[in-house]
Amino acid sequence: MAETVTPAVQDPPPASTRRERRGWYLYDWANSAFQTTVITVFLGPFLTTVTELAAGCELGADSCEGYVHPLGIRVAAGSYYPYLISLSVFLTVFVLPVIGAIADRSTHKKRLLAGAAFTGAGATIAMAFVTGERYLLGGALFLIANIAFGAAVVVYNSFLPQLGGPDERDAISSRGWAIGYLGGGLLLALNLVAVTVLSEEGNPQRTLDLARWSIVSAGVWWAVFTLVPLRWLREHPTAAALAGGGNVLTDGFRQLGRTLREVKAYPLTLFFLLAFLVYNDGIQTVITLASQYGTEELKLEQSTLIVTILLVQFLAFGGALALGALARRIGAWKTVLLSLVLWIGVIIAAFRLPAESPLPFMALGGAIGLVLGGSQALSRSLFSQLIPTGKEGEYYGFYEISDKGTSWLGPLAFGLVFQLTASYRVGLVSLLIFFVLGFALLAAVPIRRAILAAGNTPPKVL
Repeated sequence: MAETVTPAVQDPPPASTRRERRGWYLYDWANSAFQTTVITVFLGPFLTTVTELAAGCELGADSCEGYVHPLGIRVAAGSYYPYLISLSVFLTVFVLPVIGAIADRSTHKKRLLAGAAFTGAGATIAMAFVTGERYLLGGALFLIANIAFGAAVVVYNSFLPQLGGPDERDAISSRGWAIGYLGGGLLLALNLVAVTVLSEEGNPQRTLDLARWSIVSAGVWWAVFTLVPLRWLREHPTAAALAGGGNVLTDGFRQLGRTLREVKAYPLTLFFLLAFLVYNDGIQTVITLASQYGTEELKLEQSTLIVTILLVQFLAFGGALALGALARRIGAWKTVLLSLVLWIGVIIAAFRLPAESPLPFMALGGAIGLVLGGSQALSRSLFSQLIPTGKEGEYYGFYEISDKGTSWLGPLAFGLVFQLTASYRVGLVSLLIFFVLGFALLAAVPIRRAILAAGNTPPKVL
């Protein structure tokens, strides 16, 4: 029996100001420093070195087979940081939807954003005390910072549907993502210059200290620039929040329970989340494993990888804006589908890259930068059209789980294929399935019907 969908009533665009939207963009500028400087570059090597020192290894040693015993569990020093990442991902699965539900019930959403952002920034700044063999302190601070980062993103994203009407959100989301890449890239560039200039050959302690202070600088950057959106953003409380009459925390838990029971009423929204889960896992895996592929398979120098990372950051700024402009002409849904075709081309090109040739690798990094920002920014704005009004926080909590909580699938596939073939190139090609399947799933979403089913007005161009 055919599904009948009643067209949504055309609602006026939310009353937001240019100043408010600029404030929203600047939170992306603020928190991207944590993603680039801390997660992408410095924290893994820094915390692994601290853990190796705690395991009795010598600073600067080429290899370490020592063990540490957090909570009495025997852990290889080199495995400590990957295990922390897995634990933080596991915990965010439970935390993020709850934060989103609380945000939807609160009339003070900016306070939630401030609490999460300053908690994460404070934990990052406290890395200044991770000296000597304090690997447990470093691990605890990372867990707090990473979970707080995800919680703040959920609250931040939930402002998006309230900043513009259906035809404006693609541009708003793309600008925010672009500004984020610019800010994250700028601080990373400054830190890499500082490390390059101030490092001393044969002095690994100096290198370790510079890495620690680079991490601290990201926390300071995050905290300072968060002050601007907190001042410029305005509260847009939902009808449930204005109704009040209860405790925000307990009401948030109750509302989350109701949403989990009722979410089956929006199967097309769930189908979009499934598609996003699949193709975004491929994107995250490419980002995560690019450096390993460059060093192990292509035998490239560290300097080449650093230049490529910066190239990706700054070209992603232009890429996000360019794909955002394209979305205004052909629609966000078609633009995301086109970006997945381009990602398939990136994987095929990476498979054919010659070893020990830095220029082709950097050119491919430039291509990744151009497609990366747009595919992520437009996925975020497209999802905003599929959320029932008043439940933005909860649904963006589920969205962040799809973004962060499943990012182990791609690395697992890559690792299994490498174990069977001993080839990084074949392992990379295995990631094609995420983009091909993600494209097929997204193409199968009747996007206009999905938006109407969620009770929203579709943009003129999809």
